[in-house]
Amino acid sequence: MDPTKAPKGCGSSISSIYYNLCDLTTLWGVVVEAIAATGVVTSFVLFIVLMASLPFVTDKKRKGMVALQASILVFTLGLFGLTFAFIVGRYPTSCAARRFLFGVLFAGCLACLVMHGLWLALLQRRGHGPRSWMLWLGAVSLWLVEVIINTEWLVITVARSSSEEVIVPDLSCTIANQDFVMALIYVMVLLLAVVLMPFPSLTHKHKQWRRDGAFILVTGLFTTAIWVAWIVMYLYGNQMVGNLSWDDPTLAVAVVSNAWVFLFFYTIPEICLLTQEDPHQEEPHDGENVYPARSLVYDNILKEPEPAQQKGFMENKAFSMDEAPAETTKPVSPYGVYNGQLRSCVYQPTEIALIAKGLTKTDQCVMIPRATAAPSLNPGSGRSSLSHSVESLASQGKS
Repeated sequence: MDPTKAPKGCGSSISSIYYNLCDLTTLWGVVVEAIAATGVVTSFVLFIVLMASLPFVTDKKRKGMVALQASILVFTLGLFGLTFAFIVGRYPTSCAARRFLFGVLFAGCLACLVMHGLWLALLQRRGHGPRSWMLWLGAVSLWLVEVIINTEWLVITVARSSSEEVIVPDLSCTIANQDFVMALIYVMVLLLAVVLMPFPSLTHKHKQWRRDGAFILVTGLFTTAIWVAWIVMYLYGNQMVGNLSWDDPTLAVAVVSNAWVFLFFYTIPEICLLTQEDPHQEEPHDGENVYPARSLVYDNILKEPEPAQQKGFMENKAFSMDEAPAETTKPVSPYGVYNGQLRSCVYQPTEIALIAKGLTKTDQCVMIPRATAAPSLNPGSGRSSLSHSVESLASQGKS
């Protein structure tokens, strides 16, 4: 196109292959470009939020899904970037990127969804699923199959154009629409697995795993509807209308809308549920039941001191009950041992304590009762001995 005839909104120095990015007369390119750019920013922010939320995840089972969710965000970010390849005009680099990355990026997203659905199905059947690294390696294995298929297809296409005697320019841009769709059969198989895999998890006894299965199922159904729509339009609809220039807008809208489906119906809900605790957690959290029940500590302290003191005074036969300190008649507090009184002034009516402490040190706090001779059980003998002692003292005084 002549640079002097650049469409409205585009400068004269811009190449004609980029006119769809700035042409204001055909707004589809500008609108899709804005939506794709917003998706790039949103995917990047969600990836940062996902990584920042990782230390706050308390559920180990949900934490194992972070690797798959991060991978989906990376592939979704690639889908938003791929949209620009369908907006710009056709040239060898953009056509090769379209043919190769379309299936590879979609296969990456769908492989992660398949492995998440498989984990939910195993969790429903066995009560536990495989480890997170096994799930991630399984998703990578499914994804590498599509990478090998598209790499082989791209190499054969490029090698064919270089080996022919008559060089066909831009052979990658002249691939028929039917060939482009047939190259995506493996991706369609993954899409079918995404739709079928979550069904067993919809009957799980825990609500949170039923929700995860519902997210995957809804994402798969919307993706299927988008793929059916763009394939019908790409193969039959545009030809019936007679406007073959709608092929690129059809693919661009399909890619950007499907990328937003991955964000809205799977990634964002999963990130919102990432830091929530499982109300049906089978294993107790660390630190649970650290503090014993009140009846085992406070009640024992409240009830035991008074009988213990009474027992100490009753079992000691050398002293009578009136020798006990006056504080025992007062109500005993469960924290009475922390009254600030020195240990040396505590009443200890035992013989061993008296010997260890010394009589002088104990007298500083309480008067120790003096032992007296017990009176004789025979009153007559006691009286005669007393009178005999008095008479002897009187006679000595007279003399």
